[in-house]
Amino acid sequence: MAYRAHVNVKSVLLIPLWILVAFCNSAAAQPAPAELISNFRVQHGEGRVTLDPTLTRIAHDQAAAMAAKDVLDHGVLGPFSSRVAPSKARRSAENIAYGYESFSKTLGQWVNSSGHRENLLMHGATKIGVASAKSATTGRTYWAMVIAGEYQASRSPLPKPTKSSHGEDNCLLEFAGLCLSTN
Repeated sequence: MAYRAHVNVKSVLLIPLWILVAFCNSAAAQPAPAELISNFRVQHGEGRVTLDPTLTRIAHDQAAAMAAKDVLDHGVLGPFSSRVAPSKARRSAENIAYGYESFSKTLGQWVNSSGHRENLLMHGATKIGVASAKSATTGRTYWAMVIAGEYQASRSPLPKPTKSSHGEDNCLLEFAGLCLSTN
């Protein structure tokens, strides 16, 4: 005798939909770090910040290094100035912390600390990177945030030699009727 299973197709399709909705609702309940920081900045008269991949990588490297060594230390990977150089920002700052699982609680810790708060409210900041990593030894969650602004303009190439009013073809710079050339 053959047995045929009867499956309610609607029920089978609704289960993945329910899981997707539950996942989206839990993700929506926790705003992104850039949004939380931007909201705080706007409340205090500063501009919004956007998530930047370079700053996020710098923050991730810092958080991962602190978690790997289980130490809260700005210098765990070397001086901040050399670590943030790839961002090409003229102004930047870093906040670090450990202990809280959620970013919103970590942000609250920084808001209540004058130095960290000052970094969050850096005038002219436009970009941010935030990351966390968990220590395999203690289970502590380490956080790093890098905020930056006043980006260097990209350098334009040197001007091509032009023909001067003196008829010289290799004039690199003409000033007050004088031609500085490679000849």
